[in-house]
Amino acid sequence: MREKIIDLLNRSSLLGYFLRTPSPQWLVFSVDILIVLLSAWLTMTFNGNPTSDLSGWTFTMPIKLLTILCGYVIAMLIIKPYKSIVRLSSFQDTYRAALTVTMASILLIGFEICSYSLWGWRFIGIWTLTVVCIFSFAIMTVLRLSIKYIYRAMTAECSRKRVIVFGAAINSFALASALLSETDGRFKPVLLLSLGDKNDGSTINGIPIKRYNPDTVAKVFRQYQSDTLLFLSTQIEFMRNGAADIFLQNGIKLLMLNQVEEFDLNNKMQASLSPHVQDIRIEDLLGREPIVNKNPRIAESISDTTVLVTGATGSIGSEIVRQVATMNPARIVLLDQAETPMHDLLLEMNSKFPDIKIEPCIADVTNKARIDDIFRTYQPQTVYHAAAYKHVPMMEINPIEAVQTNVFGSKNVADTSLRHGVKRFVMISTDKAVNPTNIMGASKRIAEIYVQSLAIKEMSKNKVGTRFITTRFGNVLGSNGSVIPLFTKQIESGGPVTVTHRDIIRYFMTIPEACSLVLEAGCMGRGGEIFIFDMGKPIRIYDLAKRMISLAGLRPDEDIRIVETGLRPGEKLYEELLNNHEHTIPTHNNKIMIAKVRTYDFDDVCLHLDQLTATIEMHNEHNIVKQIKRMVPEFKSQNSQFESIDSEIDSSDVMQEIENAFAGAD
Repeated sequence: MREKIIDLLNRSSLLGYFLRTPSPQWLVFSVDILIVLLSAWLTMTFNGNPTSDLSGWTFTMPIKLLTILCGYVIAMLIIKPYKSIVRLSSFQDTYRAALTVTMASILLIGFEICSYSLWGWRFIGIWTLTVVCIFSFAIMTVLRLSIKYIYRAMTAECSRKRVIVFGAAINSFALASALLSETDGRFKPVLLLSLGDKNDGSTINGIPIKRYNPDTVAKVFRQYQSDTLLFLSTQIEFMRNGAADIFLQNGIKLLMLNQVEEFDLNNKMQASLSPHVQDIRIEDLLGREPIVNKNPRIAESISDTTVLVTGATGSIGSEIVRQVATMNPARIVLLDQAETPMHDLLLEMNSKFPDIKIEPCIADVTNKARIDDIFRTYQPQTVYHAAAYKHVPMMEINPIEAVQTNVFGSKNVADTSLRHGVKRFVMISTDKAVNPTNIMGASKRIAEIYVQSLAIKEMSKNKVGTRFITTRFGNVLGSNGSVIPLFTKQIESGGPVTVTHRDIIRYFMTIPEACSLVLEAGCMGRGGEIFIFDMGKPIRIYDLAKRMISLAGLRPDEDIRIVETGLRPGEKLYEELLNNHEHTIPTHNNKIMIAKVRTYDFDDVCLHLDQLTATIEMHNEHNIVKQIKRMVPEFKSQNSQFESIDSEIDSSDVMQEIENAFAGAD
């Protein structure tokens, strides 16, 4: 019946326009005056004393009504209750109405007492005025609340989404109440899902409470005609620990209220909550607490200095630029060979950080003259080297480019940093450099070896020069070309979602987390270290795909198929942050460790790089890869055209050769 009435109200275009459009103040004022006159007429009519005759004067009903009207008009002009928007009435508006009728009654009763004292006239009577006050206030309040209720019913039932709010504690209840009373809100809370059973079956502010039971989740959501769960960001840890999967498996959409700290949920809401309710992202469901870096030394080391970032338009490089910009540098030099992304990043930085000098430099890191000119022009104190080719299958096809950019590009930037007195050089490496199975990982491992050997050589001179630091971490969520954007596009297009192998696992962290740790590692490094990051638990890519499909409100293998395509060239099932001969040393940040790796003699490294250069000039990919394998003996190709090279090389001879050539210490 209630739904039919609401539907009828919605069908009435005139009533709908009246309820959805703020009423003019003169109309509210007129209606309040009519309410007062009606209350006065009814009171005096049922009082049975339409006239009063004192000292020859007869006060008729019109005179009495006019007197009451004057008192209420004066009070209304002072308190101004007609300025409120009736359909959005709040406690403050009720308070104004009460204040208005109270002031009017005081004025009229005062006038009544004065007239009786001075002239012996009794116009209306104190009792009558009191009853008029009560009637007027009651009718004003009921009318306002009725209009508000009808408006809310029309909007809430037809356009608001029915949601179940997770939790029954004070914050969850306050969230539900705030959303329920929100003007033009998007959501209508219909249930509080409590973890405890203390309040099971009770209600708060008309919202029922039911105990959370993983086995009855689907039934509860069907019962309350909802397919969406809304929870606070403070409850994300519970969701990460398996609860999210239970809801997703039952086809329930997850929404999270972010930035909850901006609101005082226990007091009157000063802003709309609905815009801060967002779809939960796959990043939110990482199996660990997000890393938050608040080390003040980072900002101190960057403030008022010039910072150069290579690969500045890439996923990692651009985020480093954004984070550095918040630390008040004097200048940021953006170095990349991609023109259009450079233009976009420059526009973004000039818009967000207009007070910081941003210098865009289009350049290839392998171009020695161009890189030297940039360093000579801007004299950076800190260099973050993020430029690299990173796509494994692509580099298996183009090994020469992988070596040129990842190895000799890194060598060029490192050498130039040393010549121009850069204080800190931070190179970004990858977990694919550990026991590499592909060209990309092996090329990054050679870059690590060169940078570390250069650092050791400089430190042996017993002088404070350029500090060469390497950071090594796994995949980042949402980076260009990673599985997250790929899966997103595949889901949006209706599938299928493709994974290379059902059992493939990877370490993941968010781009801001990774860049934050890069900045801190660069700040704490003394030179020669290879820092590795706590990547949390590895994630199975197949499970990641299933979660992303469920987060999109679809069913894996029903609405969207998941298809295995086979391992790509150079790809392995799992990545490592350390090889069997490496171990770690802790730092003051438990998310950052120092990898204790075998070190190499700088002159011998340069000798092997010269040999690699000569091989590249011959443009023989087979010999190039063979030379790489001699430099990185743990490099064993997998699912690649270069697997046959491993059988050509006697591993024991190679290991002995490496041990002799790269004499070092653990």
